Amino acid sequence: MPELAGHDEELARLGRNPYFLTHEGNARETTRIDGQELVSFSSYNYLGLSGHPQVNETVFEAVRRYGTSVSASRFLSGNRPLHDELEAELAALLGTEACLAMVSGHATNVSVIGHLVGPGDLIVHDELAHDSILQGCALSGATRRPFGHNDPAALAAVLGRHRPRHRRCLVVVEGVYSMDGDIAQLPELVAVKQKYGALLMVDEAHSIGTVGAHGGGIGEYFGIDRSTVDIWSGTLSKSLASCGGYVAGARGLIEYLRYTVPGFVYSVGMTPANTAAALGALRAMRAEPERLARLAANSRLFLDLARKAGIDTGTSQDSPVVPCIVGDSVRCLALCHALFDRGISVNPIMYPGVPEELARLRFFITSEHTTEQLERTVQIVAEELGRLTAPLVAAPV
Repeated sequence: MPELAGHDEELARLGRNPYFLTHEGNARETTRIDGQELVSFSSYNYLGLSGHPQVNETVFEAVRRYGTSVSASRFLSGNRPLHDELEAELAALLGTEACLAMVSGHATNVSVIGHLVGPGDLIVHDELAHDSILQGCALSGATRRPFGHNDPAALAAVLGRHRPRHRRCLVVVEGVYSMDGDIAQLPELVAVKQKYGALLMVDEAHSIGTVGAHGGGIGEYFGIDRSTVDIWSGTLSKSLASCGGYVAGARGLIEYLRYTVPGFVYSVGMTPANTAAALGALRAMRAEPERLARLAANSRLFLDLARKAGIDTGTSQDSPVVPCIVGDSVRCLALCHALFDRGISVNPIMYPGVPEELARLRFFITSEHTTEQLERTVQIVAEELGRLTAPLVAAPV
């Protein structure tokens, strides 16, 4: 397989490998790697709820009562009271009639998209859509067309050209875009999908628990009627301190998926521990709204400081995802290593994850970061960027 040889060559070119580093404890505002404590911007424990005492205790109790696995598909004998409680509380947060929790956020999008549309249908998605959306498109066999990033007018143009030739149309966007940290223009997108008779699906992986006054995502952020979006999906692995995914919407749709979507019917149910962790995190988020307020304040502060320091943060706004666009993979990797050596953990995103000219470091801000940590980090980033971009001076002859 030539792909294996090519992979080995790519890893060799990296030299010092920034991937698969072992974090030796819980990653919150700090982490420990090889015995070194670093300020962490490399994990999406946005609200600091992974490791929260109440969340941990909810998990311990669930394992004591239900064991470590439900040992079956929920369709058969794997359903537990925790699953029902989690789905009811998620639906309440999202403002939907019903919700279905699944074992993986990535697999939720793949399985739901692949199941709801098929040959003869059309999927139109933002050009920066997550891999899980693209894999769902491929599985479905539907015709796929991208539209310009976060541009409702571009969506309307694509639908105007292609919608009449297809039986059913699904538009898929993200709430907060995981590479850029900008927010989907939801009211305009809803108006476009209604005009062209399309279904709208919003993936809230990075927006649930991060935007909206109560962490309810971009539906709450914009104050829209949640029923105007046909399908809400997301992950439990970020703000909600667990592992798994969910899909939410009208009761009839969710009941249909509960009995038919392959990624749910033919998969073991979520473990008691993961279900309880998400449930505990939802309850902690409600009980401690100051975490949401701190996250919003920290995100604004970091973004403002970075822009004042001349760091290219792209289109990030009102979210805890802030890129530092370097524009060159070699320099991006060098900056990542320089920051690590100065006590900052942040991940590089390089080609083919993004176009080469948009290579970046991606900072995840949390509610637990201190002002001093944020200020010091921006200062160090600006210093190291200056070193990397300083013009070369010819040596004297």
